[in-house]
Amino acid sequence: MFPTALLISPAAPVGGGAPTLIGRFVLDPDHGEPVRATLRYSALGVVEAAVNGIRVSDELLTPGWSSYEWRVRVAETDVTALVAAESTLELTLGNGWYRGSLTWMGATGVYGDRLAAIAEIELVFADGHTQVWATDDSWSVRASDTVSDDLYHGQTIDARRRGAASPEAPVEVIDVPSVRFERYVGPPVVPVETLPVRDAWLSPTGRLIVDFGENLVGWVRAEVTGESGGVVTLRHAEVLEKDEIGIRPLRSARATDRFILSGGTDVFEPRFTFHGFRYVEVDGWPGGVDAVRRGGLEAVRISSRLRRTGTFSSSDPLLNQLHENVVNSTRGNFVDLPTDCPQRDERLGWTGDIAVFAPTSAYLFDVGDFLRDWLRDVSVEQQHQGGVVPYVVPDVLKYVGVPEDITPVDSTAVWSDAIVWVPWAVWMASGDVRVLSENVEGMLAHLRHVSSLVSETGLWDRGFQFGDWLDPDAPPEDPAAAKADRGLVATACLYRSADLAVRVVEALGRWDVRCELEHLRDATRRAFREAYVARDEQRLRNHCETSYALAIVFGLLDDEELSWAGDRLAELVEAAGHRISTGFAGTPYILDALSSTGHLETAGRLLLQRECPSWLYPVTMGATTVWERWDSMLPDGTINPGEMTSFNHYALGAVADWMHRELAGLAPLEPGYSRVRVAPQPIDGIDDASTSYDSRHGTIAVAWRREGGVVHLEVTVPEGVVAEVWLGEVDAEVGAGVHRFSAEFAPTVAV
Repeated sequence: MFPTALLISPAAPVGGGAPTLIGRFVLDPDHGEPVRATLRYSALGVVEAAVNGIRVSDELLTPGWSSYEWRVRVAETDVTALVAAESTLELTLGNGWYRGSLTWMGATGVYGDRLAAIAEIELVFADGHTQVWATDDSWSVRASDTVSDDLYHGQTIDARRRGAASPEAPVEVIDVPSVRFERYVGPPVVPVETLPVRDAWLSPTGRLIVDFGENLVGWVRAEVTGESGGVVTLRHAEVLEKDEIGIRPLRSARATDRFILSGGTDVFEPRFTFHGFRYVEVDGWPGGVDAVRRGGLEAVRISSRLRRTGTFSSSDPLLNQLHENVVNSTRGNFVDLPTDCPQRDERLGWTGDIAVFAPTSAYLFDVGDFLRDWLRDVSVEQQHQGGVVPYVVPDVLKYVGVPEDITPVDSTAVWSDAIVWVPWAVWMASGDVRVLSENVEGMLAHLRHVSSLVSETGLWDRGFQFGDWLDPDAPPEDPAAAKADRGLVATACLYRSADLAVRVVEALGRWDVRCELEHLRDATRRAFREAYVARDEQRLRNHCETSYALAIVFGLLDDEELSWAGDRLAELVEAAGHRISTGFAGTPYILDALSSTGHLETAGRLLLQRECPSWLYPVTMGATTVWERWDSMLPDGTINPGEMTSFNHYALGAVADWMHRELAGLAPLEPGYSRVRVAPQPIDGIDDASTSYDSRHGTIAVAWRREGGVVHLEVTVPEGVVAEVWLGEVDAEVGAGVHRFSAEFAPTVAV
């Protein structure tokens, strides 16, 4: 990747904080101006590059977080407009994930204790001459204006260092033989928008609180004038509690930025950290609350650069806000990799969260390359762990450890199933078969390993399982204490993964392994039915919502059993007062289980429930993102006492997938949306709904409205797409164009 460049690092610490590596070069004489100049650069740590004092791009936190032991990504950008006859390239290094804090165990320097960078500029001239200039031991290093930086704890910037003559010190070449540099597959992290201050006030204790109006991920940009040496401190939080910022959910993360003033007008932007926040406690701002209201602060939202593809709207403002919350949580947790949360001392690539959320994310955004990039790390971690897909990817837990009650680490349902479920979701949305071919061996390794874990009965009922994590009936201190039997959940997930893997190998023409997978699938189904299906009693032996939802949706019941299973599920939902009673495993599937067995009314009442626990309860409490717990904030406005209480977690937002497919009525029948099903399922309380998806063929749109007992439907189909339309007595197949239908609607059983 870098034929001539060398990996360089400061030979000794320089001034503390983030070092800036400096290289100077001149253009080869007698060749004129270059017609193209391309910069390729990467780092152990995170790096920001500037040519002749100008940042080379708006990309952030380069090269992101990958499984550094085996792959480090390389950024590439055009710098033709920045180079001159004599030029300087500066590479400023932050700790990032490589050397900064990671996990709630307080680990630092997990991957290494030395920051380093590598870069080359390739210059092409009109006469065909090429010049390559790269990092080597002739470079030097000086201190930057960043005194300290950490993703969890924040960044301190001293504006007095800017423009000051700073001594330069030597660098040295270092060798890290295991590191493999490779190009990005996924998109970079970039700023996506700025938000002004919504309000500012003094708290009961006299602290200046700033509200940016919604929960976001990024930082605060500050423009401030004050005395030299003055310090402005910004402390970030997602919520208020007792009219003060609620910092307990952050655990050990300090989430605090400090700006030291130069005496003039300074602009501060802490790009080597990020926070999950809506509120900021500001200390030391010249002029206090009145000055803040006049301006000087704005929030910068960051995310991986993702194209928005899916939309949804309805007649219910709360439901629309729920959908917007799902979008916001996707943006905030898709910062280089799919994380669980963006604010506390965690921010890890938990595989279970994205396993259940992948279909939703793949509808809302073009996440194909983003998730393909992350899946490369899943694959490389799995290869080095005997086929086990770890709980988090990149797997930092293998270095810092996990709680004793879940060791030894091994495959676990839902979480490890990400190697099958995520590629499948990407393929169905994009039609890009590469995501299957790149991950089919990982799918096989996962299923073969899990096959070795099942008991003699054929059930996956041994070893640690997260199970139906965060069942709302579980106590705050024990989020795994769910009603659903863990063996049932795990065995159902094994069946689903084997079933999907059969379809994957058929799509790829891998007939050499199809029989093996079919045998595992069929044996797992038989074992599940023998253990958990009480056919004579017309019930499951583990009688709870998640168990029925998984059995129905995953295909573990025969056709004649679906009716009573749907009835039992509906009875449980009604007995719970149409409040949610499922956790991570069951929540994405419960509405499908109800609507597909003729209980659309029950599904609708469950979706539109406003009392806790429910999807809309957080919306009634002012949420602008999806919460980790159904009751992350209690009805009295206090924060849930549990150790894990995030206000920005996308997993429970997987309900948006049902809103797109069933309520609004657009679902793919073939990968890439070349054939779609349009079959809206209007529910009581919703008078109209619409959705659209910007597919590779063009935008597909569905909109319906109800007038009395008649539903009017409009379907927009681009060239290259065939739509099967089902609505009441309407049963039509249409091609490109705008099509309108009207029909009396009565819920049907789609089994």
